Formats: sequence, structure tokens, C-alpha cells
Amino acid sequence: MLGTLINAGAIILGTGIGVLIQSKLPKRIITIIFQGMGLFTLLLGVKMALDMQEFLLIIGSLVIGSVIGELLGIENAVEGLGNWLKKKLNFKNEKFSDGLVTAFLLYCMGSLTIVGAIEEGIKGNNELLLMKSLMDGISSIALTSALGIGVGFSIIPLLIYQGGLTLFAGSLANFFSDNIVRELSALGGVLLIGLGINILEIKKLRILNMIPALVIIVILVYFFT
Repeated sequence: MLGTLINAGAIILGTGIGVLIQSKLPKRIITIIFQGMGLFTLLLGVKMALDMQEFLLIIGSLVIGSVIGELLGIENAVEGLGNWLKKKLNFKNEKFSDGLVTAFLLYCMGSLTIVGAIEEGIKGNNELLLMKSLMDGISSIALTSALGIGVGFSIIPLLIYQGGLTLFAGSLANFFSDNIVRELSALGGVLLIGLGINILEIKKLRILNMIPALVIIVILVYFFT
């Protein structure tokens, strides 16, 4: 998990720089950075989603996963955790929870996350995750300047998700076929499109409640392709 640990460290460093910059930037600059991040997230999501080939499985995963997430109340639980952390640590940033959720989805939904974690788990090669660390560190500066210190706390779910994927891949090396990686990444792109819509405040979508779809797509692709 060395690659994931370095990734987390890069995000913390970027968050620290972003906090320092944030206090020196006028609100209109922060707003335009926020909008730029939203547009980039939309573009990245579309690019990833265009790789999908199993359309019916993606739709089925989204429907089943969203229902599961809604019944479990994942979004409310994560927002509650964010508000609890904000209160305990006495942070005054109104967008604390938004920063945590947005950063986690942006850092963990990409194909680089999935492929990099699998590469490290199977082959012990962390080159892709090191490249991702550089990208995440830089983007966390801009993201923190727009959303605040909540971005830094995204390393908690990142360590669980990305690190867990690495350990899982190491124990089940032959499980992750090219089909699974491709469709998992494409579904991640769909979720990023929804995240971009949220960032731009076009409409509030409960993206976190759709997260179980990432598990469902793996199961469906494994059994039906």
C-alpha cells in the first residue's frame, strides 16, 4: 500500500497549500476556481464513461446500487460524519462536507485509481499510483481553495477504498479482468458526471447513494460477460 500512502500524503500537502492560498484569495476567485473544477469533473466523467461497452449492465448496476444506497442512507451518514468532524474540530467552513465528498469521488472514481491499485496489489508496481499522487496533490490545492479543509479529510475514505482495492487485488489477482476494470471505470465516469452537476449547482444529486453500484457492476460483469 506504499502508493496509496504516498497518495494520501500528497493530498494532505496540497490541502495545506490550498488553505494558505485560500485566505489570500477574494471570493470571486474562489468561485471561478470552483466552477472550473466542476467543468473539469464533467469532462473527466464524460471521457471515462465513453469507454463503456456493457450499457445494460451499467444501467442495471446504477438502478440496483442506487436503491441499496438509498435504503442504507449512505449520503446522510457521510454528511453526518462530515458535520460531526466539522463541529469537533471547530471548522467554520460551510462547505466542509462538500469538500470531503467531492475530493473522495474525484480521487477515487478514476481508472487510474482502479488500475493503479490493482497493479500494486498484483505486481507490487506503484508507478501509476505515484503519477496519480502528483496529479491529486496539485488538484487538491485548487480544490481546497474552493471548498476548504474538508478536502484533506478525504484521505480517510481514500485509504479504505484504494488501499482495500490493492489488498483485494493482491489476494484475487485473476479476478480483475479487462472487462471488469473497463466497466468499473466507465461507471465511475458516470458518477463523476453527477458530481460535476453537483459542483456547478445545476441540481443536487445524491451521488453517494449510488456508490454501491460500483460493487454491483463487478458482480454483473463477472457473471454476464
